[in-house]
Amino acid sequence: MMDSQRNTKNLWVIIETEHGKAKHVGFELLNPGRKLADEMGEGLVAVVIGCGVEKAANDAIALGADEVILIEGDEYNNYNTDCVSFALEQVIRKYSPATILIGATNNGRDYAPRVACRLRTGLTADCTDLSIDEDTGKMAWTRPAFGGNLMATILCPNTTPQMGTVRPGVFKKTIPDAERKGKIVREDIHLDPALVRTRIIETVKEVAAAVNLEEAEIIVSGGRGLGDPANFSYIRELADELGATVGSSRAAVDAGWIPHAHQVGQTGKTVAPKIYIACGISGAIQHLAGMSGSETIIAINTDPEAPIFKVADYGIIGDYKEIIPELLKAIKDRKEAL
Repeated sequence: MMDSQRNTKNLWVIIETEHGKAKHVGFELLNPGRKLADEMGEGLVAVVIGCGVEKAANDAIALGADEVILIEGDEYNNYNTDCVSFALEQVIRKYSPATILIGATNNGRDYAPRVACRLRTGLTADCTDLSIDEDTGKMAWTRPAFGGNLMATILCPNTTPQMGTVRPGVFKKTIPDAERKGKIVREDIHLDPALVRTRIIETVKEVAAAVNLEEAEIIVSGGRGLGDPANFSYIRELADELGATVGSSRAAVDAGWIPHAHQVGQTGKTVAPKIYIACGISGAIQHLAGMSGSETIIAINTDPEAPIFKVADYGIIGDYKEIIPELLKAIKDRKEAL
């Protein structure tokens, strides 16, 4: 157990890697990490664990880290629960960080609770917002609760480090500064092979549907307001014309109108495209939690009181069956004129 009275300092961001490449969410978290560290008067430290990942360490500095703790070894090339959990526990006990941000990936959701348990500290999972509590100066972790019907803000005032996992896509990666300087500290940490309980025998890549909502620049989403699953043809046609990806609300997925891979929201994907077009989506809090980070939100709905209009940059009150054909015509006319 880490002594709750022990002096702690700095905010850490864990940069997850696999096969020598860093995953996007770690770099995304350096953006809020930088702002929060500055607000707390602390340094921002990135922790990079992997094999041949010095480039990721340098990239982390360019994206705002003051210092990088680099842990490398062949055993980190593929993710292994025992190896990563052990390495993180060792460096946390050595350096005593105040706060740790972890991407809520499959791997992050695996090792984060293990490390928190070993340190006997709290862990707030699946966060969608981060801030500093004015009264305590501690991290305020915000996450959906009760099936996404409420947003809960959670404090961990009595134990350190404060730990939380954050959904990919909630924050945007900042613009890198190649001239930025920082320090790389190498730590040589290797778990005794006899204590590694699992090993990868074979990796089989699943052929997934071509739906990549997290990295889409434009998303056109449909909800139950479309009235019929066949009416997703309007959404697909508009998406095709814009070079966009098709998204949906949970209600449309639950109704069996479209596969879950397209779902945006608390129980689906968190997205932050340049343009998000919502058609026939009322704007329940579960859906807003997954798309409110979009740069520009356009809402089409027949109900002028729909909650979606409160977050929309542009709102169109009307029937999508009339509006989408007009949009398509305007887009095609514009393309022909260019």
